[in-house]
Amino acid sequence: MRGSSHVLPLGVIAALMLSQVCSGIKWLALSHTPASLHINQTQHCKQLPGMVSSQAQLCRSNLELMQTIIQAAREVKKTCQKTFADMRWNCSSIEIPIDAPKYRPDLDRGTREAAFVYALSAATISHTIARACTTGDLRLCSCGPVPAEIPEPGYRWGGCGDNLHYGLIMGSKFSDAPMKMKRSSSHANKLMHLHNSEVGRQVLRESVVMKCKCHGVSGSCSIRTCWKGLQDLRDIAMDLKTKYLSATKVVHRPMGTRKQLVPKDIDIRPVRDNELVYLQSSPDFCSKNEKQGSIGTQGRQCNKTSSGSDSCDLMCCGRGYNAYTEKLVERCHCKYHWCCYVTCKMCERNVERYEQSKVGDRRWYCELLVGGREDALCVGMLLGDSRSCKACAFLDNSNPVDS
Repeated sequence: MRGSSHVLPLGVIAALMLSQVCSGIKWLALSHTPASLHINQTQHCKQLPGMVSSQAQLCRSNLELMQTIIQAAREVKKTCQKTFADMRWNCSSIEIPIDAPKYRPDLDRGTREAAFVYALSAATISHTIARACTTGDLRLCSCGPVPAEIPEPGYRWGGCGDNLHYGLIMGSKFSDAPMKMKRSSSHANKLMHLHNSEVGRQVLRESVVMKCKCHGVSGSCSIRTCWKGLQDLRDIAMDLKTKYLSATKVVHRPMGTRKQLVPKDIDIRPVRDNELVYLQSSPDFCSKNEKQGSIGTQGRQCNKTSSGSDSCDLMCCGRGYNAYTEKLVERCHCKYHWCCYVTCKMCERNVERYEQSKVGDRRWYCELLVGGREDALCVGMLLGDSRSCKACAFLDNSNPVDS
């Protein structure tokens, strides 16, 4: 539309379209869509970033659906960053400028991190559409079907269940579109992304639970009205994070008459339908490395009392950390007044924080390895692999240790 403040420069649109040759998740750029843009005319689809031609066609034929898909793109970014806030890789690379030609290498190279983001994206878009059917935000669909099984005594089917069937159909049609293009990157990457997307949808299917509401005199709950609903997205993301930690490295090799993905170290079995897979090993994400997509952990906060991935030893990669005191000002001693307002005082308190040292030499860390435990802090062990590595050499050269 001429004269619209929402129209993107032609060069930006061209760059976004061309970038789809290598990235099937560029539609997450829809999260940049201005809240003031209401998708109610087909020409609005030209103003949306990150879509390939088949996604733009779906936009034109399903205008009402696009606000929900835009919301899904925002949810993917927010959920990914919240899920990995306590890890060295914290999903910050999912946030790229709208005119960037492609994602950083950690999401563009067939890594374990890319596997998670593709799975989460596929699950989130179907989850968001299914929920939108339930809330009435989409006129194209309604509540999910009534379950076929007979409920137990004291229970009855009712309410409005999430329409997972519709969510899966429309979600997969949109999110898988870039991988089904003829020019959609290498065949190995295409197979990997399609597989991981389906793993995300499988986790979504398994998240369906029975939800009930009580009825009865004085809350006796003599009758329960129940329906089938999806778990919250944060629970689905945590299930996918578990699969990320135990993901299987695969290779693309001939199997019979065609090439398939097979586990790199376990040739005797095919790839399982419920496991995330990746083609290339990741860096340790300790130091900044643009070629490998690592921004490093310098300046990140750590938890001194934790023994998990957010601990100062693991988050700071053995380079030491600084303690500092931060003064917080927050509301306190709040009091409710009839009727109807609340007054609060403002209180100050000091909180001790810890963050990785700005400057440090990583080589001294090898002195911490006691009793010949050369694999003590190999990144592979942090990620759940059984592999081992030479920690000193690993820390010196910053290269990922392959299995």
